[in-house]
Amino acid sequence: MQGTNDIRQNKSDLRSMTRGQLEALLAELGQPKFRAKQIEEWVWTKGVTSFDQMTNLPKTLRSELSERLTLGGVEEIARQVSRDGSRKYLLRYPDGVAVECVGMPTKNRLAVCVSSQAGCAMGCAFCATGAAGLTRSLTAAEIYEQAMHVRDDFNTRVTSIVMMGQGEPMMNYDAVLDALRKFNSPEGMGIGARHITVSTCGVIPMIKRFSNEPEQFTLAVSLHSAVQKTRNALMPGVKKYSLIHLYDVMGEYVDKTGRRPTYEYALIQGVNDTDEELAALCDFCRGTLAHVNIIQLNNVEGSKFRPSSAARAQEFVSRLASVGVEATIRNSRGSDIDAACGQLRQRALRSKEA
Repeated sequence: MQGTNDIRQNKSDLRSMTRGQLEALLAELGQPKFRAKQIEEWVWTKGVTSFDQMTNLPKTLRSELSERLTLGGVEEIARQVSRDGSRKYLLRYPDGVAVECVGMPTKNRLAVCVSSQAGCAMGCAFCATGAAGLTRSLTAAEIYEQAMHVRDDFNTRVTSIVMMGQGEPMMNYDAVLDALRKFNSPEGMGIGARHITVSTCGVIPMIKRFSNEPEQFTLAVSLHSAVQKTRNALMPGVKKYSLIHLYDVMGEYVDKTGRRPTYEYALIQGVNDTDEELAALCDFCRGTLAHVNIIQLNNVEGSKFRPSSAARAQEFVSRLASVGVEATIRNSRGSDIDAACGQLRQRALRSKEA
């Protein structure tokens, strides 16, 4: 007898189908094209988990679809709630791969930090995600499902997306772009493009490609040092992309898009918070259209790195301002539940909290 998992694996995932593929299937089933839009609304806007919930479809069609297709779906393995109201989720996909995502509420807004890969191959020295390496890249549907899960748990609309979870988005470019467009689409979550941010370690060829996309998505680059030797040690995954070339491509990005990119800079005591490092950062950003997010390094279990002082962070902001560069100290959300920048990793959480 064939097991449930085997049967599921023989079916196609509806969430991975294009509109054209869905219309072709419906034509095969003798159904009109408009059914495709109805089905996609149930999937991408309402987030149903069963074909039976698609109440404006004929029962016979619902039955036929369930025989041929699955609806993907994730299982919540664990959930933690931070003192600041943020919630971190460990979600497992049907093949057993798990990722983390975070919901961050502020008044009447809800930002969701999603992962683009399970694990990460970039190997940044201060980041928990890369410690275990890369398991696999996620599909566009799997990325989208994370935000849907958070939306449903908070029972409120998602107002912004940050692609700052596990993985390097630019190393999963096509799936990430598909997910961004679904987040942006009125037939998806309808989130404004400028409220959707992609963070990259600085994969130059993909930044060039990203600058040619028609949507006004926001770009953030994890810089962490403007001294090549320091950056190579902290971020070995982008060692082949020099700071000189990164500077040039970011200039091209601004010229093409007219948008202000953000540089992420996690301050690490005695590593990238010295006077030399500060001077190099000012030189790198001076005269460019850029915003610098100063992040006080979040603690990662087993890490040798320690955060700089709040006073030093303020010195960085003041010095950057003196050369005409806008900078702010970013408030890390969810650090008490390891949900902040650099703390996400694929592991079971200690408890599932209400």
